[in-house]
Amino acid sequence: IIKFIFYSNSATLASMKSMIHIHEEVRQALREGKPVVALESTIIAHGMPFPENIQMAKEVGAIIRANGAVPATIACMNGKLHIGLDDQQLNLLAESKDVMKVSRRELPYAIAMKKIAATTVSATMIGAEMAGIKIFVTGGIGGVHRGWADSLDISTDLIELAQTNVAVVSAGAKAILDIPATLELLETLGVPVISYRSNRFGAFYSSESNEAVEMRMDHVSEIANFLNTKWALGLKGGALISNPIPKPYEIESNKIDTIIEDAISKSKDYGVKGKKLTPFLLSEIKSITEGRSLEANIQLVKNNARLGAEIAAAM
Repeated sequence: IIKFIFYSNSATLASMKSMIHIHEEVRQALREGKPVVALESTIIAHGMPFPENIQMAKEVGAIIRANGAVPATIACMNGKLHIGLDDQQLNLLAESKDVMKVSRRELPYAIAMKKIAATTVSATMIGAEMAGIKIFVTGGIGGVHRGWADSLDISTDLIELAQTNVAVVSAGAKAILDIPATLELLETLGVPVISYRSNRFGAFYSSESNEAVEMRMDHVSEIANFLNTKWALGLKGGALISNPIPKPYEIESNKIDTIIEDAISKSKDYGVKGKKLTPFLLSEIKSITEGRSLEANIQLVKNNARLGAEIAAAM
């Protein structure tokens, strides 16, 4: 029986490794115990237009390096889950028009069918954990959508946070969501929510929502110690670190809420649902704000990259 379990596990690991490609720089950093920060690819392929998306990706990578860590953007290409991309691969994601958007559910399909696919928060967390990366930086997580009682539209990001051992640094949840319901579900799932230097949860475009957060931490060392303690206790799952957008770039909550309601109303008129909803809403918000929301998105991602690299280095 022991032999059977050993050889079965070995075969499973070998099979899994054949579907994962770790960029040499990332592999070397992991081997030497250097800090590595995972990055999603959906923000490149679906979150911003070209060329702002590729410029943002390169600037975020540079910020992570400047703060002592190695960036590892995750995406599916050529039948493999790539942990870390080169410039050519980043450009392919940024310019291609038919890039899939994959979460946990679609990940095996994208690999089996050899699709070019951008990973959402959930799929990026899976890839990061497979590679042994503990810190992941994004813009804002998905969550419970407004009107969820009618549609049950709830992002798998929340489920992933409950079961995958990766900490996510974000500017809170996307402002298009039902933030109180998102926090309530995170609590139900046992996901720790840490607010960095604020008593309130971040609202993506706005530095603060109306929702208070119990676990405030003002120092990177505190966050690193918390995460190490959590996993040392054997408590499975990740943690969400809310890092408010810098105030000079925020859009006041009263202004952005009206804009979001207008965009949501338009999405209902057009029958936009499911995975197409978030990109549609972000595009509408960008149009209504005359590009101000895009600049806010870029700045909050950069801000998250700084904090994520500092936490990874502290750990």
